[in-house]
Amino acid sequence: MQNLTNTYFMKKLFTLFSAILFCSVSFAQMQISGTVVDANNEGLPGANVVEKGTTNGTNTDFDGKFSLTVQDNATIIVSFSGFETQEIKITDQNVLTVVLQEGLQLDEVVVTGSRTPARSNTSSPLPVDIVGVKELQATGQATFDKALQYKIPSFNTVQTPVNDATSLLDPYEIRNMGPSRTLILINGKRKNLSALLYTQTSPGRGETGADISGIPTDAIKSIQILRDGASAQYGSDAIAGVMNIILKDDYKNGSATFRSGITGEGDGEMLGVSLNNGSRFGDRGFINYTIDFSKTQMANRPGTVDAEGEAGDFGADLADVQEFLSRKPDAGNINASPETTAAKFLINGSYDISETSDLYFNAAYVYKMVNSFANYRTPYWRTVEDFPYLADFFPGNNPNNPRGYDGYLPTFEGLLGDYNATLGIKSTINEWNIDGSVTVGGNKQTYTVSNSHNRSTILDENGENIYRENSPIVFKPGGTAFSHIVGNIDISRILSDQVSIAFGSEFRAENFEVLEGDLASYDGIGADSFAGNRPENSGEFSRYNLGGYFSLDWDINEDFLINGTIRAENYSDFGSTFVWKASSRYKFAQDKYTLRASVSTGFRAPTLHQIYTQKNNIVLLQEKEYK
Repeated sequence: MQNLTNTYFMKKLFTLFSAILFCSVSFAQMQISGTVVDANNEGLPGANVVEKGTTNGTNTDFDGKFSLTVQDNATIIVSFSGFETQEIKITDQNVLTVVLQEGLQLDEVVVTGSRTPARSNTSSPLPVDIVGVKELQATGQATFDKALQYKIPSFNTVQTPVNDATSLLDPYEIRNMGPSRTLILINGKRKNLSALLYTQTSPGRGETGADISGIPTDAIKSIQILRDGASAQYGSDAIAGVMNIILKDDYKNGSATFRSGITGEGDGEMLGVSLNNGSRFGDRGFINYTIDFSKTQMANRPGTVDAEGEAGDFGADLADVQEFLSRKPDAGNINASPETTAAKFLINGSYDISETSDLYFNAAYVYKMVNSFANYRTPYWRTVEDFPYLADFFPGNNPNNPRGYDGYLPTFEGLLGDYNATLGIKSTINEWNIDGSVTVGGNKQTYTVSNSHNRSTILDENGENIYRENSPIVFKPGGTAFSHIVGNIDISRILSDQVSIAFGSEFRAENFEVLEGDLASYDGIGADSFAGNRPENSGEFSRYNLGGYFSLDWDINEDFLINGTIRAENYSDFGSTFVWKASSRYKFAQDKYTLRASVSTGFRAPTLHQIYTQKNNIVLLQEKEYK
């Protein structure tokens, strides 16, 4: 009896203690609310309000209002892009008015869009968008190009499934102009183009661009985007604007990022991990490095297929089409974002040679592998009557055909390797700023087509058919490669409080190669779904160009600035050109408002890809003749 009494007493004591603890925890929280405004007492919608040291937070509504439950004596952090962050200790006041002041971001140094010495964002003669790495990471997107789409209104990129080589990297546009019309810079130096020319019916068709998706987000300090024609400053590929990617130069603070996500349909699983860190070497140098691995599964959205439309398109019996679609309403198609595996490596560093000279360098390598699919070859499209050997190649579970032949699905597999590296020296000699550098870069893409066949009728010397029933089912259709070597020298000087000048030159050698496919991939009709590069369409092509510019900035007074730039450029295969640009900036109302204007001429030199890419399309009017 004594033991039962003690047990009963302990249960009561435990219940009482739990209730007291629960009450103490409950009373340790408080509800706060308030409004976040700017210096003009205007509400700031979308401002972040976070309890310090936790993930507990919220965003302000359209009027800048918020409500949040926090621990007693908590500290909240209030932040908004372009404004100084505030930390506020919560005492007994639960209704707050938080006034944020315009932050230092507006005075961030801009090195994009002008060749003369750097200015603050508010004093530059051209509008430049600046995006920090935290803003990119906050989008939750797996790659840099997709994150940028959420932050820059004029930037757009589209994923294009069932588009062959386009699945390796997505085209992007700035100001609704193709990817080869926007210059991509890394720390102010030219990034190499991709080897791919978009030939499919996708955005950017007929264009090529740099593989910006291969740049690890965690390696980026900030992005500066000039949404204005800049051919006079940088050359023909800056006709739509310039994107300058500034790499991290922090050697003290490292970070590790784990990314995971899934679509609302339960597919497209994404896993990624990134490590960014840095260190000093000696007393004068530093290095910052980033390692990033990721894998993304397919997100398949094939839709359903209309039986009558299919029967009409392929001249097939409606009953056969209906039977097939009853088992595969999507006609077996995989219209998906591709399965992608990527590894990215990047370093950035510098070394102080002397008090007036710095050696700087950066290098990156990207390896990417994608798996995607062509359209399904249904049994009423590639029929077993026309191609009897397909029953042996691709046995299935169709009761109406020999060996259950039920069509087949060709795969498209791509490998991409991309590298770039820059080595340069900055020095100041007698108040002249001198920057000389050499940049190398390249991109190579090769392809594999599996689960397909060559249906051509080509006889050997013994009268035997080389393909059809003797066809391989795996093909190497070749690929493309591009590389460049760029030399730059830029010189600038501030002559007085009102005048500064800059001039320089760039030499660039480019090489483009169309890689020939194996014989079976292009012979006759070639591999079904993606024929290889034929010898007559393959080869190696090169050119060089030399350009020079001169730029002048004149601050007429504290508010009014005029800038002028001229450029002459010669291409070994395209000819010469001379372009110019004039821009101005006027600040008024105590620098609260800034007016900017520019006028320029420009030119567009086609890329080597656009000049030398050739495609042969073989159309069979009567396929049955090739039985």
